Amino acid sequence: MKQKSNLMNIVRYCMVGALSVSTILSCTDLEIEPTDSLFPDANTVGFQGISDPASFIDGLYGSLNGYLGDQANTYALSEVTTDAALIPTRGADWGDNGLWRQLHQHEWTPSHAFVETVWQQWNTLHFGAAQVLSDLTGAGAQEQADAYFLRAMGMWYILDNYGQVPVRDPAGSVFENPEVLSGAAAVAQIVSDLNAAISGLPEIGAQSGGNVRPGKSAARYLLAKVLLNKHVYEGTSPDSGDMNQVISLVDEIKTSGGYDLQAGYFDLFRDTADNETIWYIPTAVGNRIWNGLHYNSAPEIAGGGWNGFSTLSEYYDLFEGDANINEVGSGQEERRGFVPTAGEPFTGEAGTEESGNFPGFVKGSNIGFGFLVGQQYEIDGTPLNDRGGNPLTFKRDFLDGDGNVSLINNDETTGIRVMKYNPRYGGFTGHLVYFRYSDAHLMKAEAQLRGGAGDATATVNELRLIRGAAPLGGVTEQDILDERGRELYTEFWRRNDMIRFGQFTRGWELKADNQIGNTDRNLYPIPASQIILNPNLTQNPGY
Repeated sequence: MKQKSNLMNIVRYCMVGALSVSTILSCTDLEIEPTDSLFPDANTVGFQGISDPASFIDGLYGSLNGYLGDQANTYALSEVTTDAALIPTRGADWGDNGLWRQLHQHEWTPSHAFVETVWQQWNTLHFGAAQVLSDLTGAGAQEQADAYFLRAMGMWYILDNYGQVPVRDPAGSVFENPEVLSGAAAVAQIVSDLNAAISGLPEIGAQSGGNVRPGKSAARYLLAKVLLNKHVYEGTSPDSGDMNQVISLVDEIKTSGGYDLQAGYFDLFRDTADNETIWYIPTAVGNRIWNGLHYNSAPEIAGGGWNGFSTLSEYYDLFEGDANINEVGSGQEERRGFVPTAGEPFTGEAGTEESGNFPGFVKGSNIGFGFLVGQQYEIDGTPLNDRGGNPLTFKRDFLDGDGNVSLINNDETTGIRVMKYNPRYGGFTGHLVYFRYSDAHLMKAEAQLRGGAGDATATVNELRLIRGAAPLGGVTEQDILDERGRELYTEFWRRNDMIRFGQFTRGWELKADNQIGNTDRNLYPIPASQIILNPNLTQNPGY
């Protein structure tokens, strides 16, 4: 049996300083045993391979459940830092020493907990994959293909968020500082790994039910994402060759994988097979449901909501329909969703349960889809109240007790809430949609607009017609960004999109005035402890 790797490989590579072993591993869902490769034998001097690469790969995929299912960390850095999400402090709720407010205001620091954790998690992922790919491990073809994909994914997250990727040969000396890749060198490594993953991963088709693990289409999707953003990472302009490759990759996802646009927008976020979901993470979607719902919403499921996450009115206004009402049947477009005025009769539909409090109705069916604004209702149609006995009406504005626009001292009803996954289908169902074909379809449209072959307007309208939205007469960059906002809200992509379109630095409601126009915020800071431990890293400008 092969010897196990030295723990210093992980500690020094991820550069977590004096953190304990339990802290290092707590950021993942891996259940590490003393026989795992993270733990050295007493007589081991350096990495000598992983004895069970298949199980190790299982652990790496398992860690994604925590990385992506969380409402903090990667999700928070992707969404709360944008115009799509805001968490006001309501009394003492969601204060957290300003942790959430700092993100929306763009006032985070190198010691922000989420900035540090995201750095640690995704670096751990790609270094673990590098261990599998080491010649000392001797992994099989399937494990190598998975490891190429995971290494690329981990490196891409670090590049996208921090601009610098520390890399180490697992067999190298733990006393050498990790090399740092950025710009074209980092992109080249990620692209190389994804091409290897495309070659080695299986072709997992739409409706197969097997896309809990990535196949060729997932690797094509991620490669298209990298190429679409390549000019951002390299500080250049979009290249027509890259854009045409994006288009070809999306076409291959459709022709080889069988993925395509599908009607029934909110059905795509149920735990059922469909033609759009390229890859889902088998982690609970409860954070996407309960963090925005009020305490009195659906109390017979999970005891009600946590009353935090909201969206800005300007984001809600991207959608077609009367901005002042979103009740069922009020003329809004499908993706904006609706607020039910009562629950739905229970018919025994798969995935639903009968309400215990209101027999004959579907449990949780008084909770709407999409954007919840205005009066909310109980299953029997009774208007709901907040805990103070006031009407539970979700409002467009974030006002304190004196009527001033503010991120603090809000009451229980401020902010439009967002509900893409619905509790009527289970409060913590393990089916988080991650890579979706409609995203790839819009990447294709954007690539066409940025110099690739084809008609971007026709591509966008193909999606809009399926979603029941009016076709556009032509598309600009702003139209593409807006369409991505309408289609992909809460799906991790808003920060990435806004940076690519040059809008992450613009002003929005409750963003700090002194941060408007600050391009330094396009990258997060390298955590301070990591700069000390690896002199090859350079702190990003502005920190």
